[in-house]
Amino acid sequence: MKKIKTPYKNIYSVLKTNRFIVIFVVSGALVSALYSGWIVYDVHKKALNNAFAISTDGSVIHLKWVSQKENLKVEALAHLELFHAYFYNLDASNYEKNLEKALWLGNSSVDNLYRQKKADGLYNRLLQYSLLQQVLSIDSEVDLSQEPYHFRTTTVFEINRGTITDRYEIVTTGKLIHVDRNYPNNTHGLLITDFFENSLKKMNNED
Repeated sequence: MKKIKTPYKNIYSVLKTNRFIVIFVVSGALVSALYSGWIVYDVHKKALNNAFAISTDGSVIHLKWVSQKENLKVEALAHLELFHAYFYNLDASNYEKNLEKALWLGNSSVDNLYRQKKADGLYNRLLQYSLLQQVLSIDSEVDLSQEPYHFRTTTVFEINRGTITDRYEIVTTGKLIHVDRNYPNNTHGLLITDFFENSLKKMNNED
């Protein structure tokens, strides 16, 4: 019997060809998606390590971001310096504002000390006699080996009583922990805990 020829191909052949095309297209799309994802990740990674800022004259300045570990010591020391400046640099006109800023940088241990000083009449004497308590230097040491980070700070300040000026050295200790950054109240994202005034001594004027 003579085999009849038709213009149509075998249905199985057509399906096989279609399946090959679908597999090829899907594979190509998957490879393209993976490559695009890698490109986006690489760009994002580079963006995290690089930034640009505009200077006052309009020029673009390239900035290099360092890792958080490298920045931690700088931020910890800056946080401690800022806190001690707010907490001990006081006069009749700024003490409320400075103490409010200081309380944002520490936990209840700082607030408790503030309340104790207030109960002892320290801030009333500041107002009554128009005293000026000015910080001269702040020197901190921080152990960053493990969180919470222990610190020890030596602050030198002087109290101006008009014709008399006395100089004091106070040593404080405590710990630092990470918290969410709060602009502008706590820009470093660190919080002082277990704050304690270890010693306070009067210095000779020539010291």
